[in-house]
Amino acid sequence: MDSPAAPPVPRPAAPTRPDVPITTPAPARTQRRWSVVALCVVLAVVAGLGAAAAVTSASDRTRVLAIARDVPAGRALTDADLVTAEVSADSALAPVPADRKASMVGKRPAVDLRKGGLLIESQLASGTGLGDDEQQVGVQIKRGQAPAGTLAPGDAVLAVTTPAQGQGASSSRQDGGDDQTTPFEASVVTVSRPDASGTVVVNLAVGDGNGPQLATLAAQGRIALVREPRGQ
Repeated sequence: MDSPAAPPVPRPAAPTRPDVPITTPAPARTQRRWSVVALCVVLAVVAGLGAAAAVTSASDRTRVLAIARDVPAGRALTDADLVTAEVSADSALAPVPADRKASMVGKRPAVDLRKGGLLIESQLASGTGLGDDEQQVGVQIKRGQAPAGTLAPGDAVLAVTTPAQGQGASSSRQDGGDDQTTPFEASVVTVSRPDASGTVVVNLAVGDGNGPQLATLAAQGRIALVREPRGQ
């Protein structure tokens, strides 16, 4: 007969681990969330300050007159010559306000006006233009025939006759030439920009019917200018 099987040997029970309380720090995600919130608040404050500064700056700007195209000295301003621009209210140039545009039309600049520049009151000649009640003559002046870079509209000058080419100072009468030796008293109306050779065209206002004679001598290149002292 078969012997009965031995009963299985029971396994010892595994020891139980005591419950240990677990303490976890605050999640890093929560800390990052508060950092983002703080950054957003700072950016919002900066943006608000920037917007306020922009509004303040815009309110400090003023509308003034600017030059729409080149205008030569002495030519009356037209409506098309002027446009409106905005500049800082504390501009040191003191340009003409835009609401005075109508009163600027018809005035004559004493200097050449360039496109894009601001219109300044001091650029305009008084009245309707220098020399409007006198004869005007354009004189082409080469280097050495006038003080370099010092002539300005309104200057009093003497237009001096120079000898003809190949003649001495005292030979013109003997050769039957022009015996004009007395300088012409004149005032500068406009002065052009010098060309590549340094030559400028000076518009002179003269009186007493001297215009035709001065124009004849100027066409011959026989005029030199002497500027009179200013402030007299």
